[in-house]
Amino acid sequence: MAGPQHDLKKGSAELMVLAVVEDRPRHGYDIARRIDEASGGLLRFHVASLYPMLYRMERRGWIQGRWIEKSGQRRRRYYRLTPAGRKVLAAQRREWQSLVSALDRVARISTG
Repeated sequence: MAGPQHDLKKGSAELMVLAVVEDRPRHGYDIARRIDEASGGLLRFHVASLYPMLYRMERRGWIQGRWIEKSGQRRRRYYRLTPAGRKVLAAQRREWQSLVSALDRVARISTG
């Protein structure tokens, strides 16, 4: 059964993916690597969960994938943010900022 923790993880995963492809198209492995690096290894995606999420986000129209072949490399699907995805990203950022702010007020978790 999905609970609040599952919903938080799913929502944060979508936010991270949208944010990583905001500046330029990236393939799945690059998306996972960027999230891992930016989080200092605290947030990791397994291929088994990342690709189904990418396909779901593409079906929703948030990202658009395109197969690209580069010389000497295997074909990869690069994902870019769509205008609809940009709106979702902005909304999710506002929601997460509100949540983090509320948590800080209640639990005093701010480092500043």
